[in-house]
Amino acid sequence: MTQIPSNPVVDSALRPPPVNRFSEMSSEDFLRIIFTELSNQDPFEPNDSSALLDQLNSIRSIESDIQLIDQLKSLVTDNQFAWAANLIGKHITGLTTTNDPVAGNVVSVVRQGEDVSLELDNGWFVPIGSVQTVTEVAP
Repeated sequence: MTQIPSNPVVDSALRPPPVNRFSEMSSEDFLRIIFTELSNQDPFEPNDSSALLDQLNSIRSIESDIQLIDQLKSLVTDNQFAWAANLIGKHITGLTTTNDPVAGNVVSVVRQGEDVSLELDNGWFVPIGSVQTVTEVAP
């Protein structure tokens, strides 16, 4: 019986990607590791703690960036909601979430998570980013 040689391209594609446990660590976990290492090191041959502190600063910077992104997303959603509220009573045309063209008068604004949509008097919903025209309703 002959053996089929393995194909390194196929074999590597079938292997799961390596897991990076470092990305799952919080800064508290990292501090715990630093203090454990510092308390267990040989006082006559200390470890280089500057590399550990550089890594801690990197983690804090990443956490700060993530918090800033979350705050900016919230601010954008709040601005979209405020702008959408100004459209109540106006006639708009736009696309639904399934890209169907619709038109109608805005009767309310709906916020679901980070998504803001306009409810029209005919029952359709138009995401705020899909509004194409806005006109005043004749009295």
